[in-house]
Amino acid sequence: MPTHPDMQHEKAAWAEGYSRVCGIDEAGRGPLAGPVVAAAVILPPDFELPGLTDSKQLSARKRELLFEQLMLRSDVLKGIAQASVKEIDRLNILRATHLAMARAAKSICPYPDFCLIDGLPVPGFPLASRSIVKGDAHCLSIAAASVLAKVTRDRMMRELHEQFPQYGWDRNAGYGTAQHLRAIDEYGITPHHRLSFAPVAQATLPLEF
Repeated sequence: MPTHPDMQHEKAAWAEGYSRVCGIDEAGRGPLAGPVVAAAVILPPDFELPGLTDSKQLSARKRELLFEQLMLRSDVLKGIAQASVKEIDRLNILRATHLAMARAAKSICPYPDFCLIDGLPVPGFPLASRSIVKGDAHCLSIAAASVLAKVTRDRMMRELHEQFPQYGWDRNAGYGTAQHLRAIDEYGITPHHRLSFAPVAQATLPLEF
């Protein structure tokens, strides 16, 4: 049953004396190709947007509609950032995700003074923060961030699909679907594949006779 995120976590942070409270979420930790994208969103206290919830509970069409509504609102402050495939391979996906999250939050000017982050605690995050497991389903600003991150990344992967149509990134967004894995076997890898991910790493190994 769909959940309905609210602003209780934002209100708790405001009650603690913070004023610029942002929600942060990411998209793209699991795929074999493409960057990881994060978004940070500061909502006004009276914010309402019917239908806004965790991006995973929404159809692609509904996500796109909510994305456009969020982007058009001047009272919603937002930052979107990414960590590249090279950074993912160099740092590992978890650290690269945290880097993208920090970049997203710090792209809002002035910086948020408190961040509500989806998922497990983020050690060393550069701004005051609290992590919320399944935050995108319970916290409205994190839900908004989840929509911005997901739609942004899906659009990026559709653009990359135009260059590499054989991998089906317009449909699988870089995830390791059966069709994507078959394409890796047949065509090899691209500069947008994550070499540190096992199925891609396996594809780079030399054949042994």
